[in-house]
Amino acid sequence: MREVRHRDWFGDEVRDGTYGYGLEALLAVEPVVPPAGFEELWRGWYAAAREVSPDPVLTPIGRQGAHEVFVVEHTVADGLRLRGWLAMPAGGPAHFGMVHGHGYGGRDAPDWSRVPDDAAVIFPIARGQGVFNAGLGAPTPEDGHVLFGIDSVERYALGRCAVDLWHAASALLDVVGPLPLYFVGESFGGGIGALALPWDDRFVGATLVVPSFGQYDLRLRLPCEGSGERVRHHVAEHPEAREVLRFFDASTAAGFVHVPVRVEAALWDGHVPPPGQFAVANALEDLELSVLPAGHTEYPELQAVLAESYAATRAHALRSAALAVDGSTIER
Repeated sequence: MREVRHRDWFGDEVRDGTYGYGLEALLAVEPVVPPAGFEELWRGWYAAAREVSPDPVLTPIGRQGAHEVFVVEHTVADGLRLRGWLAMPAGGPAHFGMVHGHGYGGRDAPDWSRVPDDAAVIFPIARGQGVFNAGLGAPTPEDGHVLFGIDSVERYALGRCAVDLWHAASALLDVVGPLPLYFVGESFGGGIGALALPWDDRFVGATLVVPSFGQYDLRLRLPCEGSGERVRHHVAEHPEAREVLRFFDASTAAGFVHVPVRVEAALWDGHVPPPGQFAVANALEDLELSVLPAGHTEYPELQAVLAESYAATRAHALRSAALAVDGSTIER
């Protein structure tokens, strides 16, 4: 692990992004135990989602690097048609598929940093977010996305966004055929991915980068600069919402994941407090942990850290897909 000098990097005028936790303490953070009915609820949502035909419609937009890229529109459980991007290798058949989530706020374009050249990939955009789906099915982040439906387990936006990942997976497989799937998600996408992963056996591995929504028992006590602050204030005024959040704790869901997962968790992060990130990692059965100096901010050597992280995800995805197929190594 690189030398970490948080005070030199960030000064004393910003919030302490370690929240008083060193690495040893972070590795000891416990995930939250599931509430009664947790597994049954999520398995029921997954079963219902698999009954929905994705009906993908592709619009070609040209080649980007090693992939032919399309805008994709597909159906999700409540009849919405969400849009994102879908891409297929230009140089030959895909060895596996990738569902690539995004941070809070959506995305404006595909990000190829963690995508192997021989993967088919869908870049879904969460309902309410991004260049295609802003305000569709949920408010934008600026208008309260993270609080939308928080009075109801069935309607809460985080749950609907996790369910939408299964629909995105179905849309990709409808286009490319039966391939093993790998998930990538950062921050919002990492937390949503942790919620969705355990119940969908089409996924054979994942990378979760500084995952959000972990360990609400701590999260609700730690001020931050991210969407968690909005939730923290809401629960302080509406304590009944805490009971809803028990069904959307990424650290709880991670305990049900049985495939290999890389987690990139940060020692310093003012947006997603590190104890929540490490709670997700600590719950996982088959974990490859990468400890980052910081998250959601710039710091010296960031570009080198990112380059290593991108390469590690690509390698982990190839290994996970190969093991799922026949226990061998995919030849590049």
